[in-house]
Amino acid sequence: MAYKSTILITGGTSGLGYHAALDIARACPASQVILSSRSDKEQAAASINQALGQSNVVYAPLDLGDLAGVRAYAREFAAAQHAPLRALVLNAGLQFPGEVKTTVDGLEATFGINHVGHALLFHLLVPHLADNARVVVTSSGTHDPEQWSGMPPPIYASAEALAHPTPELAASHSGRQRYATSKLCNVLWTYALARRLSERCPQRGITVAALDPGLMPGTGLGREAGAAARFLFSQVMPRAIPVLRVLARTGNIHRPAESGAALARLAVGEEEEVRGVTGKYFEGRREIRSSRDSYDVEKQEELWRWTVGFLSGGDEEARRRFEELR
Repeated sequence: MAYKSTILITGGTSGLGYHAALDIARACPASQVILSSRSDKEQAAASINQALGQSNVVYAPLDLGDLAGVRAYAREFAAAQHAPLRALVLNAGLQFPGEVKTTVDGLEATFGINHVGHALLFHLLVPHLADNARVVVTSSGTHDPEQWSGMPPPIYASAEALAHPTPELAASHSGRQRYATSKLCNVLWTYALARRLSERCPQRGITVAALDPGLMPGTGLGREAGAAARFLFSQVMPRAIPVLRVLARTGNIHRPAESGAALARLAVGEEEEVRGVTGKYFEGRREIRSSRDSYDVEKQEELWRWTVGFLSGGDEEARRRFEELR
């Protein structure tokens, strides 16, 4: 079948991403929906196709913690001659509660996967974005110290300190704090990207927005945690969501299907509240202000410059390509 467009979702094989993919595939039967994650062996794609009686969902393996693998993925995407990308949903994310872990490229893994891998994927896929395409970044309310989240506040000194923390820094920052900081990076990068898209290629109409899906008991986010924490998050808390909302005094606790619908809406929804909207932050279906630090333009630019510099490896031609956003 010749599809009119393509929609790519990272982390689309489970939890939030799976439910978003299900809603997107249902709403866009004429688009090919690509689910990408480290490992799945096509079960999620087959499950969605069976549930909808369609065949427009496929699986493509992608490890965001391996930058050479991300580059290979982008080459394979180009070689497959997919229809233009209508939406790029940068949703995958991991949390490492214990000691510092690193990617194959030597980056602290939370920062490397949640930010750097996604940034590289975006830059490599820019030529394949359709006019008026949407880029959606899954962040988290944990990036905002003024919101209740139960997480340590993020600490952003520099991108280099996050990528290659010193032993002293690694010892003083917990894995949960590194996660919250990576989610702040998602919002900083969203705003830096939105500004560049508006300034350098406004004629293309590409938009970018960030989403806080809320706390979602039952997802695989905590799969790197200990056995007791995994059991609590996956088995106990999903059954207690109404109680949790009362105790936490927030409505921002959702089942994955609810947050998946909010993510799908940002990616392909036609409502006035999301169509053509760029450089904004949403909590579920509501546009809200993100954290104070996220509006710090110096932090946005520092993260952007470091990211482009690191990904280009000092090659000026590569740096120029990353910056052009053609």
